[in-house]
Amino acid sequence: MRDQFNQTETLRLPASRQECRDRLVALQGEIASIRIQIATTDIRRQADKKGLDPAWYHRAKTALRLKQQEMAQLTAHVATLNPGDHRDRFKDTLIEVLRGECTDEQWAGLVSHAKQLHEAQGKQDG
Repeated sequence: MRDQFNQTETLRLPASRQECRDRLVALQGEIASIRIQIATTDIRRQADKKGLDPAWYHRAKTALRLKQQEMAQLTAHVATLNPGDHRDRFKDTLIEVLRGECTDEQWAGLVSHAKQLHEAQGKQDG
């Protein structure tokens, strides 16, 4: 059988949350593919009443384990990336849109109302 489970590359952690998400999606597909290959090989082995190639099986299971470890590392890495970056950019965009739609008086009223809510929430938390 082909050696399609060669895992000699070192793990490069992506720099952005989107790159992490993209790699996690790819890993899910790769893991599913390996599981399907293991299952179909086992079904074929049972049908032919033959033994399973232990070296191939070991490589497949090792590749599966390495992919699962990479998923775990990526998941942990995503948590270390600036989680508020996207949210902060969205807030800035929302403020820009609202500011453009309001008169100066409306904007001042909204800012005042937001400050009051923020202060009230701070009192409730502490």
